Amino acid sequence: MLRLALLSLLAFSLAAQDRVGTIQVRVATDHTDWRYEPGKPVKFQITAVQDGHSLSGVKVTYRIGPEMMPPKIDQTATITAESLTVEGGTMNEPGFLRCIATVEKNGKTYRGLATAAFQPESIKPTQKDPADFDEFWAAGKAALAKLPIDARITPLPEYGNAQADCYQVNLQNVGMGNAPSRFYGVLCEPKAPGKYPALLSVPGAGVRPYRGMAEMAARGVITLQVGIHGIPVTMDQPVYDSLGSGALANYSVFGLDNRDRYYFRRVYLGCVRANDYLTSLPKWDGEHLVVTGGSQGGALSIVTAALDPRVKGLAAYYPALSDVTGYLQNRAGGWPHMFRATEGPAAHRSQDKIETSRYYDVVNFARRVKVPGLYSWGFNDETCPPTSMYSAYNVIPGQKKLMLALETGHNNVPEQVAEVQVWLLAFLHAAGQ
Repeated sequence: MLRLALLSLLAFSLAAQDRVGTIQVRVATDHTDWRYEPGKPVKFQITAVQDGHSLSGVKVTYRIGPEMMPPKIDQTATITAESLTVEGGTMNEPGFLRCIATVEKNGKTYRGLATAAFQPESIKPTQKDPADFDEFWAAGKAALAKLPIDARITPLPEYGNAQADCYQVNLQNVGMGNAPSRFYGVLCEPKAPGKYPALLSVPGAGVRPYRGMAEMAARGVITLQVGIHGIPVTMDQPVYDSLGSGALANYSVFGLDNRDRYYFRRVYLGCVRANDYLTSLPKWDGEHLVVTGGSQGGALSIVTAALDPRVKGLAAYYPALSDVTGYLQNRAGGWPHMFRATEGPAAHRSQDKIETSRYYDVVNFARRVKVPGLYSWGFNDETCPPTSMYSAYNVIPGQKKLMLALETGHNNVPEQVAEVQVWLLAFLHAAGQ
């Protein structure tokens, strides 16, 4: 009897459940390549899909304007005949026009977007190049060179594999003041005797542990995956969570009013210090070194390639810290968007902070990158807007290739990751022959 009662209750519960399904809001441009000439109109098609089927009769709010800027069009309409086509207007100068569409259903808001490009290869940076930029960073590297590497190594046997050994490394680095700091990472080396090319992996924003790149090391590359915060990278996750919401919250604007004390001075020079260590290893082949990363790591890849002539190539996903002054010219700027707010506690638009940004903006490092590079991003990125990334990419004088995954935001698709890895391995092993 109890079993029958339970079965009856279960059947009633299932019958009484509301239909649940994930709704996707899809936005597309009327050009399959998402590209337009300035002055040419854009049409956006908006579709709402639930359980694989288009919805009709639902209300959608759409907002259209230059990316990251207040919308010029803000309207609500009803999707009929399974989709809605709206006029998006145009842009008369190089840049990106974005349509963000939202649907509310069952108390939840669902969102989609698409971003039309207008001659992005002609976008020019707003950031100024300081006359003493090179002297400033030469002085920083000279200060770093006076400090011994003082490498402290801890074996991490559980991080390795049959072909690779892993270690936590702890290096001496410049500090925020007169006292040195430390710089941590996970080194993975091929076990087999021989000489190998080296890869520096630089991190995205945030505070987290790292596991290293043992699989890449197993394929014949010495790898060093670093953190940037001067703390060990093998602690338990709750430690990083606490730091990320506490002492290291908003670290990207620490010291922004002083170019000698801005948080990223120690970080940028720490990446050079990581290369000091990599190039000192007995198994390094003595010549071939590349750097790679995404977002903040994409920025650090460009910065390191510009600062360190030992770097022979780079692969950067959606680089942050690019043309951060865009907001001062009423257009999108790069993460961490410190100049987006015009007032209130989030505002940083003082002259001293703007001046400091000139010495750290990826645009000004990109102007100095002469080695081959592979770059990759999407048009829908709202963390590192494509306007900011093209501002940096367009001024790179070195050999460069851009791999676009148009619909992606601040994320990768497997094809991107696979192609970047193929490029890196081919570059390193071809160089090593």
